Amino acid sequence: MKQTRIIHPFILAVMAAQPLSCVIPGPDEPPVEEEPGDADLTPGSCEDLDAKLKARLIEAMETNLQYKRDKAVDAATYSCEDWWWEEEEEEEEEEEEASEYTTTNTQVEDVDEADFVKNDGGYVYLLADGNFWILDAWPADETHTLSTFEIKGEPKRMYVHEDKAIIYSLIDGYWSNNPASNCTYGYGCDFTGDGAPMRITILDISDRENPVLTRELEFDGAYLNSRRVGMDIHTAIVFSEFGLNAVDDLDYWPDDLPNVWCGLEDEYGYSVAEVHALFDELHAQNLEKIENTPILDLLPKVVDKRYDGDEVTVSEAPLSECEDFYISELSDAEGFLSLMSFAIDEVDPMAATTMLSQPGAMYADADSLYIAVRHRRPYTDDPDWFPDIDPEIDDATSLHKFKLKKGGKKPKYQASGVVKGRVLNQFSMDEYDEVLRIATTSGFLPSPDVHSTISALEQDGSQLVVLGQVDNLAPTEDIRSVRFRDEIGYVVTFKKTDPLFVIDLADPNAPEVLGELKIPGFSTYMHPMDEDHLLTMGYDADDMDSFAYFQGLQLQIIDNTDLENPTLTHKEIIGTRGSTSDAATNHLAFTYFKARDLLAVPMTICEESNGGGDYGDIMTFSGLLVYQVTTEDGFKLLGGVPHDEPETLDNYTNKCNNWWTKSNSRVKRSIFMEDWVYSIALERIKVANISDLENPPVDIKLVVDDE
Repeated sequence: MKQTRIIHPFILAVMAAQPLSCVIPGPDEPPVEEEPGDADLTPGSCEDLDAKLKARLIEAMETNLQYKRDKAVDAATYSCEDWWWEEEEEEEEEEEEASEYTTTNTQVEDVDEADFVKNDGGYVYLLADGNFWILDAWPADETHTLSTFEIKGEPKRMYVHEDKAIIYSLIDGYWSNNPASNCTYGYGCDFTGDGAPMRITILDISDRENPVLTRELEFDGAYLNSRRVGMDIHTAIVFSEFGLNAVDDLDYWPDDLPNVWCGLEDEYGYSVAEVHALFDELHAQNLEKIENTPILDLLPKVVDKRYDGDEVTVSEAPLSECEDFYISELSDAEGFLSLMSFAIDEVDPMAATTMLSQPGAMYADADSLYIAVRHRRPYTDDPDWFPDIDPEIDDATSLHKFKLKKGGKKPKYQASGVVKGRVLNQFSMDEYDEVLRIATTSGFLPSPDVHSTISALEQDGSQLVVLGQVDNLAPTEDIRSVRFRDEIGYVVTFKKTDPLFVIDLADPNAPEVLGELKIPGFSTYMHPMDEDHLLTMGYDADDMDSFAYFQGLQLQIIDNTDLENPTLTHKEIIGTRGSTSDAATNHLAFTYFKARDLLAVPMTICEESNGGGDYGDIMTFSGLLVYQVTTEDGFKLLGGVPHDEPETLDNYTNKCNNWWTKSNSRVKRSIFMEDWVYSIALERIKVANISDLENPPVDIKLVVDDE
């Protein structure tokens, strides 16, 4: 294969350093100075960026070096006899399609979310066994593999649109072994991304039997989240934290100094003064390495490979130019976060806006994208840590707004702001009439000071300003799920029971609680059935007076016709404690087929629990459950597509020890096409008619070697 390599010169478009929160004026606009906000991002120039990044690098280097220095000083001060422990060795650790079908369950209509399964009513697209699969899926009972295409590295998620497949994978050598694994729910996990360098592979699938590679994009950063709006794909990428990985060859222990915990002077002859001298020399060497590192080596890069038959053209360039960087003054901002956009039908270079920031939860509609970053008050006093947040509050969420553009143009930074408390996940945010609504919780259970806040914010220049709040919502409880719908917000909190709060947001300057419903357990996901009903999924609970044990999974229908008096109309409890479903913590696994009143949820059912903190002993079902669901009649179980044999005393495999935040069902996704359901695990797909779910006529093992 013929290969051409092009190295783009970096355009050092030096602009005057802007003061904090200074808005960059257009060509016919006068400069506008604004008061700085707690979370504002400063636009950069190459000189300013070089200085600020190296200052952060030096700070990180010195912190790590000081830790090592302290260890060495202690080792020179104390003999090994002074320590009470014995030193031990360390351990290393056909082109027809269904008339009605479901697609990816997304938060915002017409804003697609990446997943490892996609469907267009005629074909099912999958990522499995390191390959991109195309199944001819209609007629359903004739479903078969049409083609596979090996993807470099580990494919994790994708979009399929307009005869193109856009596939995100981990770069070769990095593996997670589960394309469905990432932080989606946000309770007990942080939004940190895949943690490994990312590749985007673009295939032309106009001939479904013969996909063709057209482009690969390789990044030295990790996937965080993404959205597709029409022909445009917007991706958030996390780049390495500063410190150990940002500059090559930084040293943190003198070469000649034995790396021990004690006896440096008695056994090796190094005094405390000599230890300090060695570390002073090492500090000076590290400073010189940082200062001599070119700015280009510190910035995120992209390698763009374009394929045309046997020819491949390779170009490499920084992902963003200096003026497209924004710098946070927050001390915990230790890495880059880039928002990169491209158009599916274009071959233009990538366009990105980059900020110095931690990663966070992401919300997007067709016009705007928000990054919500959780922060925890430092243990040591920091006067610059969000001074507008009450000193008694230790949680804050900074918010960064970007405007999305069509045609693959880079997102434009708009404004930043901060609210008290920590955001749960993407469903805790929503924009309506250019007002952002966000729900947060301050504190952690079982503290009696835990409470939640609903805030409404509006852009004012470069700041997101709080217009109004509902504060001190549900004292002693934390948020378990949120859903916004136009001028109404629904918030579920929990400690012992599940209060569902209905929030009136019609006047963002004065939001208020309209109604409340208290029921056992809690919902982790709420799905609108229609304008007046919510279909929810979560957990039943066993009230133990001062707290509650989570029990089996539960489905509910809540009638909100009277917003001041919401009512629980139907409830279905599934299994006992230890039962699990990916749909409880990942909305992509929840499939509601409104056109035919059908619901499919992955499920591992455990039974024979004694209640309280006891887990079920026996797994009685593992597969996909299918329900008929209506607001009038509630839940009617149609049956299940089995994927594992039920446990008995003879084949017990301990499948019931599942914690509620760590969903672990065998089935991960499902699709409806008319009266057929496709039950998808990581290694196989089964296709069944809803009239005979237990006997699927199609069972395809998703392993290429077996084809």
